Amino acid sequence: MTMENIFKKFYRSFYNSTNGFIPTKPLSQNMYPGDFFQIINGELIVLGNIFRKNIINADDVIFENGRKLNAANWNFSEGVSKPYSGRDTGHNSIEGDFEYSKQVLAFDGFGSFFFKSNAPESVKVANWSLFKDELIIKMTQTMFSFRELYIVTESVTTENWTLAIASSDKGELEIATESENFGLVDIFGDSSAKTIQAREIEFYHREEKRKPSFFKAKKLIIQQEKLEVFISELINDKTKVASWASNFYEYDFHHDEISYHSPITTNAQACVLDMLQANQLNPNTALQYFSWADTNLDDLEKLFIKYGH
Repeated sequence: MTMENIFKKFYRSFYNSTNGFIPTKPLSQNMYPGDFFQIINGELIVLGNIFRKNIINADDVIFENGRKLNAANWNFSEGVSKPYSGRDTGHNSIEGDFEYSKQVLAFDGFGSFFFKSNAPESVKVANWSLFKDELIIKMTQTMFSFRELYIVTESVTTENWTLAIASSDKGELEIATESENFGLVDIFGDSSAKTIQAREIEFYHREEKRKPSFFKAKKLIIQQEKLEVFISELINDKTKVASWASNFYEYDFHHDEISYHSPITTNAQACVLDMLQANQLNPNTALQYFSWADTNLDDLEKLFIKYGH
């Protein structure tokens, strides 16, 4: 387990809890609607913005601003227990005795986390379907020649968020607040909470500004029909390889006479385009080959794949 992967549980849980949103990587990065990016060697690289670069006329886009999201989905944890919550008494020479609420959070392993946020809202491209075809032609043919690409369609901010991630099963966080109104409820993530002690905590951060730290995106994919035709041609061709090899090489290679099945993978998608005849893919045919799909857990997984690991 590399420390890089300490965020993996959090990102996966985030996607599942929030109905498909992904945190930016790193979490300090802003992602705005219209940003286009690639994921290379586990890194999220923003290459530009379709509105800022006038790839799409800004007058044509309709934004849905300040969409309220279900706050319950934006508070979750994994592998965290609360062995202690209670009111304690302290003493200092100026104020004398004072009461405070204290809570201990225990983390059960590497990557266990606690995430809390308030008032999530989004800015969403409301009329994506109006220019999605124009974007395919421009991004793959007339302005750029992308074969892999993501475009942010919705960005989320929160009034604040707090995240703690443990590096081992000895992770522990002790927090306290003098606020009266808590009793025994959660104080993690509250602005008045102070950290008394943090043990084996790898990441601990509170964000108090409405930064666009979470997003949804569309990704460029190969049209399913083109993929299926390519796969069947590939399988058909593979069945003839053995007899060709027997006739061509003056050597007795052994080959099993078995049917060949190629799984339809993202790698096969890339092959479809590589195998096209010159000029078969052009501005007039681009829409036959490409379409858009929502980002999913496979894309999220790419954020944690480093070459050589």
